[in-house]
Amino acid sequence: MKVLVTVTEVAEADDEFEIDGLTIDERYLTYDLNEWDNYAVEEAVQLGEANDDVEVVTATVGPERAEETIRQALAKGADRAIRVWDDQFEGTMIDAATKARLLAAVAQEEEPDLVLSGVQSNDVAFGATGVALAAELDFEWAAVVNQLDLDADAGVASVHRELEGGVEELTDVELPAVLTIQTGINEPRYASLRGIRQAQSKPLDVHTPADLGVDIGESALSLTSLEEPETESNVTLFEGSAEETANELAEFLKERGVGA
Repeated sequence: MKVLVTVTEVAEADDEFEIDGLTIDERYLTYDLNEWDNYAVEEAVQLGEANDDVEVVTATVGPERAEETIRQALAKGADRAIRVWDDQFEGTMIDAATKARLLAAVAQEEEPDLVLSGVQSNDVAFGATGVALAAELDFEWAAVVNQLDLDADAGVASVHRELEGGVEELTDVELPAVLTIQTGINEPRYASLRGIRQAQSKPLDVHTPADLGVDIGESALSLTSLEEPETESNVTLFEGSAEETANELAEFLKERGVGA
């Protein structure tokens, strides 16, 4: 059995940063594995630990810089990694449909029984890539999965889905399938020193869209402006000791009808 996990690298800006045109200066960015994908990797690795015949393969769309992040998944137990990139992506926003086509091409080569994807990414948070990938592959799918019981012999995944309003749905999904994984489904492990060392020798293949037979065309997304959000506050600050400010606070609450 083969499990394909789609992962992505996300950037987090420091508390203080500078904007340069349509980008944030690299000095202020820290790159890491997307939080939701981290849970998807853990779920796949646990499936591999519970079943000897499971191979876990990760796939990402990202530049060479992302290989350090991808190897986090290898260090945690994934067997192989695949990275897809083209220089024309540099400085652009890749829309979910394009990313899904690229990942679908990888999946068609790998022929996985199960595809796991994070519900969304920390950066754009569209929550669309997983379900778009299922549509490209014509696979069954379930989104926002927070519990997974896999019966590989029967070819069925029994999943709990987290819906709006605190409602949970229990459903069976026939394999092959795409499941988007919610945070909290497990407790992602830290990579061990041994795992980190082993990750350096595990296969990491690189493909271009042309290698996969994908004509990417133009992205449906474009970045037109980048601004630091303004913060507004209506906080009233009372300075001094409790004895000094108690009357001020009491008067303040009284004016607003509290305790009236």
